[in-house]
Amino acid sequence: MTLPTSHSDPAQRESAFRLSVLDKSPIAAGETAAEALARSVFLAQAAEAWGYHRYWLAEHHNSAGLACPSPEILVAYVLAQTRRIRVGSGGVMLQHYSPYKIAENFNLLASLAPDRVDLGIGKAPGGLPLSTRALQDAFDAGRRPDFAELAFELKRYLFDAAAPASGEADEANSESGEKIVRATPLPPAPAQPFLLGASTESATLAARLGWDFVYAAHINAATSDLEHAFETYRSLSGGRAPLLAISVVVARTEADAARLASGFRRFRVQVGDGPAVNVTSLEQADAFVRQSGGGAHRIEEREARIVHGTREDVLRELDGLHRRHGIDEFVVDTPITAATDRIASLGLLADGNLPHPPASPSSASGLHPSFAITET
Repeated sequence: MTLPTSHSDPAQRESAFRLSVLDKSPIAAGETAAEALARSVFLAQAAEAWGYHRYWLAEHHNSAGLACPSPEILVAYVLAQTRRIRVGSGGVMLQHYSPYKIAENFNLLASLAPDRVDLGIGKAPGGLPLSTRALQDAFDAGRRPDFAELAFELKRYLFDAAAPASGEADEANSESGEKIVRATPLPPAPAQPFLLGASTESATLAARLGWDFVYAAHINAATSDLEHAFETYRSLSGGRAPLLAISVVVARTEADAARLASGFRRFRVQVGDGPAVNVTSLEQADAFVRQSGGGAHRIEEREARIVHGTREDVLRELDGLHRRHGIDEFVVDTPITAATDRIASLGLLADGNLPHPPASPSSASGLHPSFAITET
């Protein structure tokens, strides 16, 4: 979806920004994970009908409230249930996996749905320490590469292992002697790569990789951090514009939007000299400390921001961000569990007069305590 915005000066050319969707597959009270996943598929189809540009699925582990631990599997299903919208991960938590296997997965997806697949990666664990240990139990922690090394290895498997020319034998992998490890199948075009983060370090790495950078304002809404990350990415990438992931709630009235967006908090927790992560409740922060073994720790409340209001209110604020920071695309996170309100928010944002598709059976209300845990 590309929304035009009118300049006050008619001599200036009309500008525009795109809208895309980030879906965490929240499980509302009283429903099953299967119902939440069915709603994700339904919402992807609705987002395509409404004109959104991308539909991204998030990764979360050991969560009673979020249904998707494997975005690549849900991406495949959503691709098969849609026709045009780009579909991808927002994102794969790279620290847990082999870059080669991720490249294989997304090359397969890009072969099945050419020019429709996005691969977003993130530095965060996507869960608390118990699930991180379970995911990484077979790794030798002393030999595990750092995140940047893993990212460059993934890039190499996605882009550097060129396919043989059409009709030529692949001598590198012939019986006479294997020389190159390729992440097969090799698609017509690789998945479009993105790095998701909320710091200047992530912005720097995205620029070094030559990938698009998505600043996660739905996780770290501090204006100074956003501005520094944007400046860093632009200066190191030759002027490329980052995308902005941002929490948005749209309702028919300002009062309804304010009610839906209330009560959302975010905390930064660090145990010892380990990596700092962001969580959405003090209970999660305390659980992170316990699962990390306890000891000296810091818990700080961080700025949380949800752009909310009527469609006109929200578009006005997004347009202000578009003009101020040169943002060409917003990836919208809707932090609501209520099925009816969540679907309505995305529908209203797309077109305030567009009839909304029916909600799935559950309609429990409230903001979801998302495990959108990220290192800073």
